[in-house]
Amino acid sequence: MTKMTAGQALAKVLESWQIDHLYGITADSINNTVDGLYQEREQIKYIQVRHEEIGALAAVADAKLTGKIGVSFGSAGPGSVHLLNGLYDAKMDKVPVLALVGQSATEIMNTNFFQEMNQDPVFADVAEFHKQVTNAAQIPYVVDEAIRSAYATHSVSVVILPDDLSGQTIDFDGFKTAPLAKVMQKPVLDSADVTTVAAKLQAAEHPIMWVGQGARGQREAVVQVAEQFNLPVLTTAPATGVMPTDHPLFMGSRGRLGTKAAFEVSQAADLVLFVGTNYPFARFLPATIKFIQVNNNLADLGKQRDADQTVLADAGEFLTALAATKITRPETTFVQAAKQDKANWDKWLIQLAEDDHAGLAAEGVMAAIKAAATPDAVFGLDVGNNTEWAIRQLPFNQQQRFAMSAWYGTMGFGLPAGLAAKLSYPDQQVWSISGDGGYAMVMPDLLTEVKYQLPVINVVLENKALGYIGHEKIAAGQAPYGIDLIGADWAGMAENMGAIGLKATNLSELKAAMAKIAQLQAAGNKLPIVLDAKIKNVDPIDTSFMPVDPTNFDADTIASYRQQYALDEATQPALSTLMQELA
Repeated sequence: MTKMTAGQALAKVLESWQIDHLYGITADSINNTVDGLYQEREQIKYIQVRHEEIGALAAVADAKLTGKIGVSFGSAGPGSVHLLNGLYDAKMDKVPVLALVGQSATEIMNTNFFQEMNQDPVFADVAEFHKQVTNAAQIPYVVDEAIRSAYATHSVSVVILPDDLSGQTIDFDGFKTAPLAKVMQKPVLDSADVTTVAAKLQAAEHPIMWVGQGARGQREAVVQVAEQFNLPVLTTAPATGVMPTDHPLFMGSRGRLGTKAAFEVSQAADLVLFVGTNYPFARFLPATIKFIQVNNNLADLGKQRDADQTVLADAGEFLTALAATKITRPETTFVQAAKQDKANWDKWLIQLAEDDHAGLAAEGVMAAIKAAATPDAVFGLDVGNNTEWAIRQLPFNQQQRFAMSAWYGTMGFGLPAGLAAKLSYPDQQVWSISGDGGYAMVMPDLLTEVKYQLPVINVVLENKALGYIGHEKIAAGQAPYGIDLIGADWAGMAENMGAIGLKATNLSELKAAMAKIAQLQAAGNKLPIVLDAKIKNVDPIDTSFMPVDPTNFDADTIASYRQQYALDEATQPALSTLMQELA
């Protein structure tokens, strides 16, 4: 047997699972574990962050972008508690993450020592797997088990490591058991279910398809079914890109991050085929809509809405089988109107982007990013109005991908997601997009991007307000109290931190900044860039409820909504109006 410290054995276990980097801040209660990483530094890279929360969020982004487990660590007491925000994001979005948590040395545990705390109960809610090791020889075995559990359950694993144990010498030669990172078992698809769904789609007047992350990687099958059955397609916001965003049948998402077309076609539908999603707001769709749900998780069937038909199946297998029926539907006036509705919406966003007479529009910044983005660009999206603008306009029609804090919705996700993306995809263009509220929470880790020469393009949309929360206050009839922020010279601060800072207050300056970014990229720039975009503070259109249909809403309600968001009826007619014109 080979002798080594338990900390080095831990690092070798990580290597066996093809983990090549992890995030954290070392301290006395985890120093021996970090020293084990040092022994394996040629194989696994320790990324020193400036706050453990950023490390945990970056680990989550790793898992979301690559499908591989993300790893972070923190010391006993405050270091470990800082990890919780990222770990809860992983729990809510069901991605595999491992947290290595330092603990006081065994000889001083239970003596009320400095920073000592009972950590297992702290992590019991967030982690499916949470164990504290009791001797040095256990460490590699427990860590290996923790990684298997995280993959098997798509969840968080926490291993608590008394520091003296990580420094002890043990015998370790690795494991013969293969590191299997995927659960291959799938439900058996019933062909009768496929036949029934195809018949229902063919008989419906206004059917639509709604796909979620369960259909990720099945773009060809999604497009084939959509075209074969002439189905307008919605995606959940996190599943944006499952269908090319420039496809005529793609309507976008419904809700605050959505589009006019997505809201209207989902309101007018008589049948919704949900594939690979447990969409939480399905319960708010009109009760008259028939609901077919396809999901590979038995527990999710009917969870959000009572379903007229359920199909326990893998999304890709189901879509492939549905296409194989060769059943088709003609392009009806409903489908034609849906296409026109989405085209009108896209033109409207372009108009907003080109108008900077009262200040730079966020839509203008998104349009510039879209024009500059490469076919394989990776985006880290923060939480807030910036997410709305990004989901509506960024291109996800080729090999682009993104990570967001979807269900947990934690501000500050953008920068660590961009950091993680550049580590995993060093040869691809990487952007982070944040509002000034979220960016200010995590800005010190721009230094991490500088230290490791990660040329992420960090876009800060400064409107001096917590805009997303501000809209909630407006909608609730509350005073806009506590949402105003003071501005800052984000570009100047970036320069002071060793990064490259650029500023834009209008379209002309934005164009110049984008040209500079392109020049820097062409020259092989190794420094992170911060684009300080000073945008006007305009409440983006709320697409979660759009009262524009004259067949369902009174004239005063429609006029008030259109006036609030300058949504002109001539260029943005209701879906029902478009259908009448096409009839």
